[in-house]
Amino acid sequence: QVQLVESGGGLVRAGGSLRLSCAASGIIFRLHDIGWYRQAPGKQRELVASATSAGTPDYADSVKGRFTISRDNALNIVYLQMNSLKPEDTAVYYCNAHNPVTTRNNWGQGTQVTVSS
Repeated sequence: QVQLVESGGGLVRAGGSLRLSCAASGIIFRLHDIGWYRQAPGKQRELVASATSAGTPDYADSVKGRFTISRDNALNIVYLQMNSLKPEDTAVYYCNAHNPVTTRNNWGQGTQVTVSS
């Protein structure tokens, strides 16, 4: 049974920081590309940051220089360090594990991030 469990969300003031974690089980984590997505009310889900199975990161322009994705393949965990948070970062953040061979996607349940002005 595949499980992705996000944690670390919360309420923070603008300019503050949060670190999200996503713990994976039931998959061969090191073979998966991992992405952090977010969805704000009334908006489509968007990709915020990703790390390939080799660890190569990529970021949406809106978060470049502020967010950092990292993964620990030994612990099956991916992190999203979010600094200099802005009110527009407010959203539910989801972890996604994508198998590039089977193209299967697995999603976590999401964690709420709220940034107050």
